[in-house]
Amino acid sequence: MTQLSATEILFCHNTWQSNSIVKLIKETEQGKWVVTKETPFHPVSHIWPDHPEDKGVLQINNVEYPVLTCQTGAIELSTGELYIGKDIPIKRGEEGWVFVVSHLISKDADIAVENTVELKVDKEYQDSLSRGHSAGHIAYLALNKVLHANYWRKDADRKDELGHYNFNSYAQETSFVTEDHCEDVYRLGKTLRKRGLNSAEMMSDLESIAAQVNQQISVWLALENEVSIECEGKALTDSRYWIADFGIDGVAKLPCGGTHVSSFKEYQEINVQLNAQGEQELLMLTRSTKRV
Repeated sequence: MTQLSATEILFCHNTWQSNSIVKLIKETEQGKWVVTKETPFHPVSHIWPDHPEDKGVLQINNVEYPVLTCQTGAIELSTGELYIGKDIPIKRGEEGWVFVVSHLISKDADIAVENTVELKVDKEYQDSLSRGHSAGHIAYLALNKVLHANYWRKDADRKDELGHYNFNSYAQETSFVTEDHCEDVYRLGKTLRKRGLNSAEMMSDLESIAAQVNQQISVWLALENEVSIECEGKALTDSRYWIADFGIDGVAKLPCGGTHVSSFKEYQEINVQLNAQGEQELLMLTRSTKRV
């Protein structure tokens, strides 16, 4: 049996195409799940599926097979059994298991373990997700800053990476990235009010707050600073950090597993809308425009 190991990820190194050796194939009714030694494909997370999987193809013997989906998988080393997505029965770090990127292709694909395949990511699509995801980070940091200045009546324990009260961390219920877009839902309950947020006042001022957030984002984008990803290892489960310099506001270093822009220069604009959904729920819609 071929030696199995954690997939080496290439998606945080501006790599969209690579050759790799097939380490495992699992046939299901959906098709063939293919695990390679390394991959430029970003899979959807089974724990926090905020960032969709990449699109692209696996090329085998000059035949291209579309990647139907790309998911996080885990292999039990003692049996060689691959578990995918929600079927993964263990947490990361479990002895005797490795986490992998699982690419689903057609069941008709002529492919075998130890074959060399070429993996090609749809760069344009990945770039659009990267813009959407980084825009989401920039937007919530701007929202935190605006709320910090005017809507907290006492010192909150939790601060963000730029030193502002971390509304995003306290209130975020869900976050989801799509092409050039990020959607965040915030819950404003009693606990948040007890911590010091004047939520009723905030909800009545959403138009003004959104205008201030967009103004702050424009100031940051004008810096045209680089964005980098710091990886603590090559494996999917190794920690990765999004790092960006916000000028006088400081440098933000956020734990994040998604794909991202390399520079603020990639944006023409980022625009935020804040919409109340009832008295205790806030929807933040962040849209980015690519600079051409």
